[in-house]
Amino acid sequence: MRKWAALGVLALALLLIAVDGTVLALAIPALRQDLGPSTAEVLWIGDIYSFVLGGLLVTMGTLGDRIGRKKLLLIGASGFGAASLLAAFAPSAGWLIVARALLGVAGATIMPSTLSIIRNLFTDPAERTRAVAVWAATATAGAALGPLIGGVLLEHFWWGSVFIINLPVMAALLVFGAWWLPESRDPNPGPFDLVSAALSAVGVVPLVYAIKEVALVGPNWTALLAGLVGVASLWAFVRRQRQAAHPMIDVALFRKPAFSGAVGSSMIAIFALTGLVFFLSQYFQNVLGYSPLEAGLRELPLGLAGVLVVAAIGPVVRLLGTGRAIALGLLVSAGGLTIVGFSSGYGGIAVALVVLGAGVGLALTLTTDAVVSAVPADKAGAASAVSETAYELGAALGIAVLGTVLSAWAATGTFTEAMQGTALLAAGLLAVASFVAYRLIPSQHTKEVAPSTVDA
Repeated sequence: MRKWAALGVLALALLLIAVDGTVLALAIPALRQDLGPSTAEVLWIGDIYSFVLGGLLVTMGTLGDRIGRKKLLLIGASGFGAASLLAAFAPSAGWLIVARALLGVAGATIMPSTLSIIRNLFTDPAERTRAVAVWAATATAGAALGPLIGGVLLEHFWWGSVFIINLPVMAALLVFGAWWLPESRDPNPGPFDLVSAALSAVGVVPLVYAIKEVALVGPNWTALLAGLVGVASLWAFVRRQRQAAHPMIDVALFRKPAFSGAVGSSMIAIFALTGLVFFLSQYFQNVLGYSPLEAGLRELPLGLAGVLVVAAIGPVVRLLGTGRAIALGLLVSAGGLTIVGFSSGYGGIAVALVVLGAGVGLALTLTTDAVVSAVPADKAGAASAVSETAYELGAALGIAVLGTVLSAWAATGTFTEAMQGTALLAAGLLAVASFVAYRLIPSQHTKEVAPSTVDA
């Protein structure tokens, strides 16, 4: 039973990280009134957390393999609490952006640890799939619960309360994590490669910034330079990994269609999910006239569907196989967004949220399990970082790209038309991802690799 208690602790940590990615969506109007941020600063407040987190996941995942995943998780929990205090009492938009960046640094130490500890705790493939399903459902529920929690807090307190709520959760994580979580690490990790760590961060962050800049203001020299720096750094990172005796990531894994297809599918699913939560929160308040709490409650079907679909994952995989099940999840998600594209009232949107939550929950669970099962348990931190980098980049790009498309569209028409058109665009991307997953990801069960020893 200890490992299931440990899973509960890990789910608590992940829930908070996921909630923090979307909890600010409803606070934007209050932030605008209090801090007076520019349009660009609003976008940075929303997505700098995911940018920094995504840029450091590979480094932190590998660091956890070396110093111990439990140790890194508890260090990260302490840092997350401290950064939350800085964000809650931010006197300016610039201060809040920096605090959100620090939250991203702390979050990067927590997320790979959660999934890699699961990989080491649950060595039986069937048990591990159920545990990863809980992990994925927590991530989906967290993304949906963020606006609800934000709505409850904003109904009674100032916008900084969405960060204060992190403190008791992190305190519980420190206490129960120290008690229940086992320590695990790579017994033969090799030296820590600082150059590779720098290249991974300098590759991810400027590249995502370039995409965001082009989406926000159009092509310019700043975006071009950032994009070139990002691509060059990632190329150098990959080349260094291929030559290293102890690489941070076995890049040969990406030659396997099943692995690369799973990573790409996960990224696109989260892209659509996070982008939808971001612009629906604004639509519910600015167009339908709901209060922050009412808007958060109306997004709840998304998270509930993502949790309930866990019960159907086993039968669906047995019936269809992994690849076809992932393709089905993505296609169902596309159907949910299509419903949003033709809806303006809450009734149709509620149905769409249920459909989308079920589809994303199915796809995210199976893609995550496919990624972490592709490597030995000793390397779980690095594999987890790959999966979660895709998750966080998808979240960041969902806010940056879909949020910016929505803003540009709304400038030439109504907000409702912009919301519907953006949803249909995201639905098209998910339909393409479904086809790619169907073609690339095999439908047979993944072969289990040898586990490592976990220290009690």
